[in-house]
Amino acid sequence: MTDIRPEIAACTLCADRFARTATAHRPNPVIWFQPEARLLIASQAPGMKVHRANTPFWDASGVRLRQWLGLDEKAFYDRSRVAIIPMAFCFPGYDAKGSDLPPPPVCAKTWRRDALATVPDVRLTVLIGGHAMRYHLPDFKTVTQAVRDWDSHPKGTYALPHPSWRNTGWLKKNPWFEEEVIPRLQAAISQVMT
Repeated sequence: MTDIRPEIAACTLCADRFARTATAHRPNPVIWFQPEARLLIASQAPGMKVHRANTPFWDASGVRLRQWLGLDEKAFYDRSRVAIIPMAFCFPGYDAKGSDLPPPPVCAKTWRRDALATVPDVRLTVLIGGHAMRYHLPDFKTVTQAVRDWDSHPKGTYALPHPSWRNTGWLKKNPWFEEEVIPRLQAAISQVMT
């Protein structure tokens, strides 16, 4: 199998697109996976803090996500066990109002299939946010439904809302998520991480 990671790391497909955003930044693909990983975090795209740190979920969203998963930093960032493969490897930028832009579809079209093929031993997949759910779940309708229907997804697949502070209201409206889904998810993660 060809190691696709150096090619992704050198990618500049979106350089012109990023230069036109409010942040006017350069591409910086954040690569965080190795072939032997057993847990796949299929996320959306890096944020500005991740772009600067070159480490996925190196922000408040990452703290919340690690709590949901029941993993400490050491386990979460162990590439030999956890692969983090987003829908776009680079920070997409902000729009004129300061909101995150969506992951550019060209990234997933160009790299996703080969990146996922690089981690053949994945036993559990955690989908973060609507963009990842749309790609991985053929019957995707809404984030809430995908999260609620955890037991109807392909075996070994869980869907989670994005752990951003922006979803705090969603968490308050849907207490079943932390009461029902999180304990099952943590038990499943414990099995694949040992």
